[in-house]
Amino acid sequence: MKPKDQILTRMYMVLTLLSIVPVIVAAQIGWIVLTEKGELRDRAKEQARSTVKIPAMRGSILDASGRTLATNTARYDLALDPTVEGFASVANRFYEGLASITGRSAAHFRTIVDERYSPQYVALYDGLTERQYEKVKSWEVPGVILTPRFARRYMHGTTAAHVLGHVGGDGQGLSGLELSYNDALAGTPGKRVVTRDRSGRIKAFVGGQVRKPTHGNDLVLTIDLVRQAALEDELRQGVRESKANWGTAVAMDPETGAILAMANVPTYNPNQPGSSQSAARRNRAITDRFEPGSTFKLVGATAAVDQGTVAMDDSVETGEGWAVFHGHTMKDVTAYGTISFAEVISKSSNVGMAKTVRSHVEAGTFYQYARNMGFSTPTWIDLPGEQEGVLKTPDEWSQTTLTSMSIGYEVAVTPLQLVTAYSALANGGRLLKPYVVAERRDVTGKTLWQNEVDSIRRVMKPETARTLRPAFEQAVESGTATEANIEGVEVAGKTGTALQVTDGHYTKEQARASFVGFFPADDPKVTLLVIVGGPETSIYGGAVAAPIFRRVARRWAGTFPSVVDRMTAEPSYGKTRVSSPLDSLLRRPSLPQDSTRTLPNLTGTSTRRALHWLRSHGVDVKLYGQGRVEGQKPKPGAPMPSRVLLESGS
Repeated sequence: MKPKDQILTRMYMVLTLLSIVPVIVAAQIGWIVLTEKGELRDRAKEQARSTVKIPAMRGSILDASGRTLATNTARYDLALDPTVEGFASVANRFYEGLASITGRSAAHFRTIVDERYSPQYVALYDGLTERQYEKVKSWEVPGVILTPRFARRYMHGTTAAHVLGHVGGDGQGLSGLELSYNDALAGTPGKRVVTRDRSGRIKAFVGGQVRKPTHGNDLVLTIDLVRQAALEDELRQGVRESKANWGTAVAMDPETGAILAMANVPTYNPNQPGSSQSAARRNRAITDRFEPGSTFKLVGATAAVDQGTVAMDDSVETGEGWAVFHGHTMKDVTAYGTISFAEVISKSSNVGMAKTVRSHVEAGTFYQYARNMGFSTPTWIDLPGEQEGVLKTPDEWSQTTLTSMSIGYEVAVTPLQLVTAYSALANGGRLLKPYVVAERRDVTGKTLWQNEVDSIRRVMKPETARTLRPAFEQAVESGTATEANIEGVEVAGKTGTALQVTDGHYTKEQARASFVGFFPADDPKVTLLVIVGGPETSIYGGAVAAPIFRRVARRWAGTFPSVVDRMTAEPSYGKTRVSSPLDSLLRRPSLPQDSTRTLPNLTGTSTRRALHWLRSHGVDVKLYGQGRVEGQKPKPGAPMPSRVLLESGS
């Protein structure tokens, strides 16, 4: 065979084989269609099916009285399929209607539709309100697509903003309780089975599986809206009057650890978190660490008295108001000379406290008491971002660390740690874990979980707390914190002034003025700390922070019936009170000034004076009534008891 014929033969064979391949493929397809068409149909349907999420409703946040602080509002996203029959005839009227309810021009919406990327879908507006939604729905425009979603709303704007926090665009918590309780609040989305056409458009699937969402839990807080608003008002006013840079305040129930209020200035609106600076969104009460100054004298006083090395009436020589410790000069505001240890606390003598601690408290003991009071660890409050403070171990101390720490320097604490420590003094020595959420409820209102009092440890003996309290009361009555005094209510507390280090030196430009106290002193309901940062009018806590405390306590008093009774029942014995003939008839009986082994006659003594005397002698008191003592148990002359019952006629 000729070469040419061989080539042609091979070509014909290849062409024949190629022509047979489509026949074979077609035959195979036919075979599959005839024998497996049911299975293929099922696979096609399965591939066309999809699922869409059904959003869960985020739980609400309520105050202690059930008022709504944060909740959900329905929002609707508006989209359009302009190819639907009938839309073109009403398009202009539709654009004009949208312009009237959204504030945007009709031309704006017309341009969006004309320049759309997808022929059959275009997003027009996100976040229609319920009223706008009903309006658009009533127009019955062909091709309109309305998709619901939930938006978070904070009912009272800036009130309790740092406690509540805020959510992001996806509805997930970003700060505050919204973040720390995000899983409980968010719930679990449901899902619906749908079908998609070749263009990816969603269509309803009749008989498709639907899993309903599990809506989020509601949170009930320990914070009351009225008290919170009052605290924020007074803190804002105090910061403004003192021309300060910032302020923070936190109040706690000393018997339970429940946070009653927490405020910061500046603040922000969680409805519009992006419109404020990050500094305004910071919860200084738990995130900021600072040298506490004289408020930290509680640690040295507790250690000295609890160890039995110092008595409240021991004399302390403060000299001319200054002393040198290892080359470092420490000063008092004024020269006090020789004073009692109780006066060291009430007058806030730096020299007196430093000398007492240096002579009577070992370094390891001081450190242990500071650590036991929680100054080296977080409080574990149920809010995110808490700092743990700075407390050096004794092996890191210099020669001046003990005396410096005794007056609140070379140590850093958070406001929450400080108010927790003073709550321990108020409740008799128990350090409690603070908390903001009282309980969780499901969507039906059923209680799922309740917070419980968590006593971490005992930081001082009950007798120590009773012994120390009168000195802190005296600080308010006649010491450095007279501006915190409330007529008719005994207040115990301590002022603090802490300078800030600038270029390696302590300066007054960015001082922190503070006051922390509790009331009523003999039956505490509230422990409240106020800190003002960078005040210009004065750097002293007694002049800047104490007045804020007093104004807050007065406004809060109406929310505590027992406190109101005291304020209305007991007359004032202030310095400006004019004497009357009745005063001579009710002249105060004399009480022993020194320690005594027998109980004196307290009849006729004012309840305030009797309480002060008994507590200064380590006696617990149960009081019925106010005014003047008319009866006592045990009777006068009995051996000094650990507990006394006093009765008053008013």
